[in-house]
Amino acid sequence: MAPIHVQLAGRLGQLPPYLFAELDRLKRQVVARGVDVISLGIGDPDLPTPPHIIEALCRAAHDPANHQYPSYEGMVRFRQAVADWYAAHNPAIGLDPATEIVALIGSKEGIGHLPLAFVNPGDAVLCPTPGYPVYQAGTRFAHGEVVEIRLREEDHFLIDYSKIPQGILERARVLFINYPNNPTATCAPRGFYEETIEVARAFDIIVCHDAAYSEIYYDGKRPLSFLELPGAKEVGVEFHSLSKTYNMTGWRLGWVAGNAEVVAGLGKIKTNVDSGVFQAVQEAGITALTGDQACVAELRATYQKRRDVALAALARIGLEAVTPEAAFYVWVHCPAGSTAAEFAARVLQEAGVVITPGTGFGSGGEGYVRMTLTVRVDRLEEAIERIGKVV
Repeated sequence: MAPIHVQLAGRLGQLPPYLFAELDRLKRQVVARGVDVISLGIGDPDLPTPPHIIEALCRAAHDPANHQYPSYEGMVRFRQAVADWYAAHNPAIGLDPATEIVALIGSKEGIGHLPLAFVNPGDAVLCPTPGYPVYQAGTRFAHGEVVEIRLREEDHFLIDYSKIPQGILERARVLFINYPNNPTATCAPRGFYEETIEVARAFDIIVCHDAAYSEIYYDGKRPLSFLELPGAKEVGVEFHSLSKTYNMTGWRLGWVAGNAEVVAGLGKIKTNVDSGVFQAVQEAGITALTGDQACVAELRATYQKRRDVALAALARIGLEAVTPEAAFYVWVHCPAGSTAAEFAARVLQEAGVVITPGTGFGSGGEGYVRMTLTVRVDRLEEAIERIGKVV
């Protein structure tokens, strides 16, 4: 019998190939040639999850009480641990675990689903470029209009609200911001958040702050949480994840916190599309958030060393980089006369090093590539040395 004709929904035609899936495909082709490939592409920590967190998972996995469906919103104790974690950072952040926090299957899931709760067809969603591709993907799935907001190096990769037409602001339902920033690894000052809150109030825009990298910072300068600002909970929410802070990318555990109405709206979507996070993973998350944070300090020190080595090595081969203030990325200028895609392809094919073209993060990424710091120092130096021969 002949197979049926399978036709994808039109909404999928609006999406570019997911950047990191495409990078993985190209990497496999080069590996098949026998090349020793060094990947500075996907932002996946190379270090293991701390042992005390793994042990907590093992204990919880043996408890039959955790073998049934979890609660949609997340365990009360997990949400309380999140609230306490915020309070430990800044006592002024007061979150109600019952109404202002919902557990997520990783922050990516929540970010991708949020537009379904608040964006009607044709509504504008302000998405920074360069920026995490899921902001745009989630908007398109909700049939919203993606409005790219350009982040420029001369503005320290901060949104300049004065350059956004008032007509766009009046139509906007959601604004995504992300600091520490992926891919530029820059942070935002208090004044930027204050202005963001003013703009959101003036135009009734929901602010969604993606703070997944807040605990990976350099030179002892801890980034602000959006929720530390007075009035932040009146206009928006913050997404967070245990993935980067505790090397738990594969565990899929995060949260959204802040404005109770926004949290509830996203929660309503989730009750209809998933069944929550495995409780044993949440138990491990409680241990991570409430336990000794020395492992996080050690992780910061590791990335600090890698960052400093990478900047010195890039300077030696003549590539200009934006000095990372946080996160584990380095945002690097392409050589003169080369587009981001051309440079990344050449480095992969000729040097056996995976780097990410800036255009994978939107049109605002042209002229840059992103390199990760998620390899050992010796491999990092070798990768940049190889790139130097290509340059």
